[in-house]
Amino acid sequence: QEQLVESGGGLVQPGGSLRLSCTASVLHFSLYTMAWYRQTPGKERELVAAILSGGRTNYADSVKGRFTISRDDHKKTIYLQMNTLKPEDTGVYYCRKKYGSTWSEYWGQGTQVTVSS
Repeated sequence: QEQLVESGGGLVQPGGSLRLSCTASVLHFSLYTMAWYRQTPGKERELVAAILSGGRTNYADSVKGRFTISRDDHKKTIYLQMNTLKPEDTGVYYCRKKYGSTWSEYWGQGTQVTVSS
């Protein structure tokens, strides 16, 4: 059964840091592109960062230099290290997977990140 489990969210002050995790229950995890998305009220879900099989990464302009995506294929887990957090980073963060050129339509439950003083 396909499953993505996100964790690590919470409440943090502006300028603080959080580390999110997403564990996938899939075969051949190392072959997947994995990504973090976030959704804020009134907006569509947006791509924050992606990591390809082999480790190449891409970031949204709004998080470049502050967020780092990484993966541990043995643990079938990706991470999002978020530093210098801003209030506009607030949202529910989801992970998603892509095999070849096809993004999965399956979403996990997400993890809430709130940046506020």
